[in-house]
Amino acid sequence: MATEVSVMNTSISDWEGSPLSTVHHLAARSWPIPVEQYPDGSSYLVRFEVPGIDPVADLAVRVEAGTLVVQAQRTDAEQLDHQSEFRYGRFARRVTLPPGADVRDVSASYRNGILTVRVGMKPEHQQPARAVHVEIQQ
Repeated sequence: MATEVSVMNTSISDWEGSPLSTVHHLAARSWPIPVEQYPDGSSYLVRFEVPGIDPVADLAVRVEAGTLVVQAQRTDAEQLDHQSEFRYGRFARRVTLPPGADVRDVSASYRNGILTVRVGMKPEHQQPARAVHVEIQQ
């Protein structure tokens, strides 16, 4: 009869409370917010995926030195002993605005877990729409 032996492969630095542990630093970490960004005529759009937050209480948007800064926080209201793959805590993202962004012309809206920030572009940097001829070969 074979005996199965299980060996835990952890070191003292993995133990919460160890002075070498990185576990206690996880609470201070900010998770990156997924983002998409693109020019949209006279504006530049930046969309952030931040579901499950209260945009009034848990969301901050600001512009500093040509950079759009978004911070959010999601807390788990129920501290039950359950399995979850959701991320809770602080989320943040910094997006460098393109040349010509008018930092005095910024608006934001939140709907269905998506924060959309619209930044006006100065007229000389706006991208006008233009038609492109497509040649079709058969």
